[in-house]
Amino acid sequence: MSKSQYNTNNAYELLIWQLEAGIDQCIGDEPNNRFNKNSENLESIEKKAVETTNRDSVQTIKNVRIQGDQGSVDAHNIQHSIHVSPVSSNELALNCKSLEELEATVRDFDECALKKTSANTVFSSGSIDARVMFVGEAPGAEEDREGRPFVGASGRLFDKMLASIGIIRDKVYITNTIFWRPPGNRRPTGAEVAQCLPFLQRQIELVRPDILVPLGGSASQTLLKVDLGITLLRGRWYEYTLSDNSKIVTLPMFHPAYLLRSPVHKREAWRDMLALSDKLNQKQ
Repeated sequence: MSKSQYNTNNAYELLIWQLEAGIDQCIGDEPNNRFNKNSENLESIEKKAVETTNRDSVQTIKNVRIQGDQGSVDAHNIQHSIHVSPVSSNELALNCKSLEELEATVRDFDECALKKTSANTVFSSGSIDARVMFVGEAPGAEEDREGRPFVGASGRLFDKMLASIGIIRDKVYITNTIFWRPPGNRRPTGAEVAQCLPFLQRQIELVRPDILVPLGGSASQTLLKVDLGITLLRGRWYEYTLSDNSKIVTLPMFHPAYLLRSPVHKREAWRDMLALSDKLNQKQ
């Protein structure tokens, strides 16, 4: 095989992999090496999200014809800005006293642009009395269609992972950092995560599980406020701090979708499941 044929085959296989992963649009003409850029910390992301929301809430009135007692006047050269002050997701979340109220609030929340391109709001599934709460990244195509987290191939693998330590799906609580599917299954932006974060934090407060398990790098970084990747985070115990300063032990794990793409890591995932089982037995 010539070098050109080898490169062509590699490029073709890469495109097939991207299509299977849900990548269906190009976001730039040139490759962007994001490893050369410093990650934004959570505070700057939240600030950016607020600024974006405020900017998008400014409505400019143009080409208005004002009618009065003395006739009318064209006001196409007059720009009048109305600053709408939307209730922040943080304020809305804090006002919710139950998971039912929180779910209704999230379903009525229209400030996140992802909602406009999604078929369903994917809030949660499982038991509100669960001892373990799993948090994924965002709904995929199948989750968006069904309105439930962790369905399809990754959901079936997730069920098998639970069954391996004697747990059934209905006994755990499952949600995501984002409640709406990003187009093309892309990774949620920092602003989108920050916009939904108060709802997720309130969700954790109301469930109050014994153990919190973020699945994948994005969920782990969001909840633990760290910049490390999942390969460095998994296999270790951390603490998630609630608003009253109480702690929930937290064990980051590989996301089932990642394990489907990289089955070589299933052995490490099995060790993490055993660690989870041991911790549950210790807390009985």
